[in-house]
Amino acid sequence: MIRFAASFAVALGLGTAVQAQSWDMPTPYGDTTFHTVNIRDFAEDVSKATDGKLEIKVHSAGSLFPHSEIKNAVRSGQVPLGEFFLSTLSNEDLAFGVDSQPFLATSYDQAEKLWEAQKPVITKLLDKQGLMPLFSVPWPAQGLYTNGEIKSVDDLAGLRFRAYNPALEEFATLAKAAPVQVEAVDIPQAFSTGQLQAMITSPSTGANSKAWDFVDTYTKIDAWLPKNIVVVNKRAFDRLSEDEQKAVMDAAATAQTRGWEMSQKEAAEKTAVMKENGMAIVDPSPELEEGLKKIGDEMLASWKEKASPDALEVLKTYQGN
Repeated sequence: MIRFAASFAVALGLGTAVQAQSWDMPTPYGDTTFHTVNIRDFAEDVSKATDGKLEIKVHSAGSLFPHSEIKNAVRSGQVPLGEFFLSTLSNEDLAFGVDSQPFLATSYDQAEKLWEAQKPVITKLLDKQGLMPLFSVPWPAQGLYTNGEIKSVDDLAGLRFRAYNPALEEFATLAKAAPVQVEAVDIPQAFSTGQLQAMITSPSTGANSKAWDFVDTYTKIDAWLPKNIVVVNKRAFDRLSEDEQKAVMDAAATAQTRGWEMSQKEAAEKTAVMKENGMAIVDPSPELEEGLKKIGDEMLASWKEKASPDALEVLKTYQGN
């Protein structure tokens, strides 16, 4: 019933010129996640800039569409815009998942440089599907969550390991762990039932899921800074007035800048929260770093063999070759 109402509202918005519009926006993460906070601010900025002529109603935590369906819901026009984890589209083209290649971009400066290389290609690929990117914001650098410290890659062998995209599935396999697909909102239950024993994710997800309830150690491997992306249906966007279009794009630019700042602040704050709740915060041992880098190099070599010309263009631009 909710989806029908949302679809009906969008259909009206796409098909008729009305004085005021309400856009439903599905997002995959909960209200306390900084990405969702940033998106609610984005929606408020749009409302203010359009004097309420365009209202964006945020449906968080997969309440309107599951994470895996959000992109296609926007593409089909069931909703005008939505947020999802960018590298989940790697099965369409590896250009979408460059930011999830382990140890390719491990700092915010490197992540920003990578996005600058990635954005034109992503824009072109999404355009073919009637979509347009509005903004993209990274998660903090990904760390390793386990019970007990992992001294080497060999210690990961046999562990049931969360894999939320194809790159992590490959990583887990190369580490001789067992990849298990689990959404962020289901992490606590997956650990409590034994479905998961280890994961690589951001301090944000770790703190928001109260990782200290099911693991005791966070290792700061700074593996990569994957991004979420907000996209809009081009037909819906094109039917806005010029002033409304400008309001959306200005709010998107503000949201991207604000989101990157929030991410950096989040990394420090959430790591501190985990420490305050009893988790051991450790740096990786030289042996673990060496093993992880070896896996990263192996994954990048394999990635190059499978990458499309568009994906290779992203890597070439980023590396400056």
